[in-house]
Amino acid sequence: MVRGRYAPSPTGDLHLGNLRTALLAWLFARREQGQFVLRVEDLDQPRVRASATQSMLNDLRWLGLDWDEGPGVGGPYAPYTQSERLEIYEIYLKRLQNADLVYPCYCSRAEIVHAASAPQQGAEDGPRYPGTCRYLTTRERSQRERMRRPSLRLRVPDESEVAFTDLVMGPMTQHVQQAVGDFIIRRSDSIFAYQFAVVVDDALMQINQVVRGADLLSSTARQILLFQLLGFPIPTFAHVPLILDATGKRLSKRDGSTGLAPLRAAGQTPQHIIGQLATSCSLQPNGTLLTPHQLLAVFSQHRYGIMRTE
Repeated sequence: MVRGRYAPSPTGDLHLGNLRTALLAWLFARREQGQFVLRVEDLDQPRVRASATQSMLNDLRWLGLDWDEGPGVGGPYAPYTQSERLEIYEIYLKRLQNADLVYPCYCSRAEIVHAASAPQQGAEDGPRYPGTCRYLTTRERSQRERMRRPSLRLRVPDESEVAFTDLVMGPMTQHVQQAVGDFIIRRSDSIFAYQFAVVVDDALMQINQVVRGADLLSSTARQILLFQLLGFPIPTFAHVPLILDATGKRLSKRDGSTGLAPLRAAGQTPQHIIGQLATSCSLQPNGTLLTPHQLLAVFSQHRYGIMRTE
């Protein structure tokens, strides 16, 4: 059975781009008569906004999107909130440490940027980590630890080419060591990195279909590598296009992109919003009013590739 999920972060109100991704993730799972899981990704506590979780749940319910497992529903793989899963992450971090796949890194972001010199190191996720701390001796580590608390990096194998076929974007290949280098799995402030936590959660929650925004496509090879190193099954991936503003910039909670509140205040109904989101990915003509379940009947007749463009 297909098990899909939507995993928002409570750092602000869900904007239309977030909601379209939620809708598409729901459609992908329901199309296959699958289960849909909601998970709250609140590990980055300094960025979490009070009451944002409840606001997100309310918005999703108001639109007519339901979930089989998650907050307010429960399920066999609870808890479904990342901040309540820290002990679980420690178990799988220890597994990687026992395999000598983790080492402490004392480099600051500025030092890594300064060390990066090759043109390909200016990737969208930042410069490739050059491996500065990978071969430090015990004495060198002890000296550096007096000055800075380390992050923990995954020792990415030299042979780390990952190939997968995205359901929307098509065939993808990335050599993780060449493109990214050894990447952080726990930050220096002890917060587990997104790349690590999301893999553990998806695996333990039996998620086998990941539908999310195209901005996360570059993370997928790293996550597949972690699935492999931890001995987990690898889900299928579908990265859907983002909604852009009038300037061509993607919507962002950080920039205060519009959520549902002003639209509801202006008299928009859930059917209006679902219709607009369906129009934005070419599933319905402009002005159509419908519920998620009505859209599901339409979505079931389409191929995923229609969403490659706005």
